[in-house]
Order: sequence, then C-alpha cells, then structure tokens
Amino acid sequence: MAFFGANVSLMLLHRQITARVARNPMGPCGGDDCGIRDVLDLLGDRWTVLVIVELSKGVRRFRELGRAIPGISQRMLTLTTKRLCRDGMVERVAYPTIPPQVEFRLTETGHSLAAAIGALADWSRDHKDVIASARECWDVEHGVDGTE
Repeated sequence: MAFFGANVSLMLLHRQITARVARNPMGPCGGDDCGIRDVLDLLGDRWTVLVIVELSKGVRRFRELGRAIPGISQRMLTLTTKRLCRDGMVERVAYPTIPPQVEFRLTETGHSLAAAIGALADWSRDHKDVIASARECWDVEHGVDGTE
C-alpha cells in the first residue's frame, strides 16, 4: 500500500510542477535573468560540489584540499578553485612564505551555496527510495531492464 501512496504522491507532485510551468512558460525565473543557468552550469561540473562541500568544513590548504577529494588531479583542482574564486564562492589567500602557502575558504556566498547543496543532499536522501521505486515501476511499464 505504501508503494501505491508513493505513486500517488509522485503524480500529484508532477501535476503541481506541470501547472506551475504552464502558468509561467518563460522558465523558472519568469522574464528576468535570475542566473539559474549559470548556477546549474557551476554545479554540473564534476568537481565543484566536492570542493564546496570540503571547504564548508573549514579553511584548507591546496594540497590538503586535493587529498580530501579522491581522484581530482592537481590541474582540475587548480581550474576548479580558480573558477570558484572568479564566481565569488571561494577566497584564495596566499602567504609570502617559502615555499608559498595558499589557503582556500568559502566566502559568505559560498557558505550559502554549501547550505543549498546540503539541503539538496538531504532531499535526495529523503527521496532516494521513492525515486528508485518510480524508476522500477517505469521500467516495468515500458519494458526496460533499468540499465539504459
């Protein structure tokens, strides 16, 4: 019975979203440029979210940040941190020491993005089973084995 309730909930959510889109055919921001495409482009990057999450734990040196994110190359970490600095999410502080010491920390804007990422992670955790159930149901209805 819980499965049926989950499907009804999904159908109602779909109807609400569809109705909202029908009322606002211009997109999620209406007629203005709210920047959602830029934010989605930023979050769609493979490493950005991981860097933001790691920096939300506190200030990190470059090598420390790299060690905390498995699989990221030094080049990708450099490109990602530069992009986040450019977008105002991360602050880079270089100290005039030998060898040079560089630290990264989230800005106020970066902390607010980290909170939004945390909320999205919580949402995905809360809805993981419902999404898996919906996929299974869809796969059965459409004769798909779930690997496509």
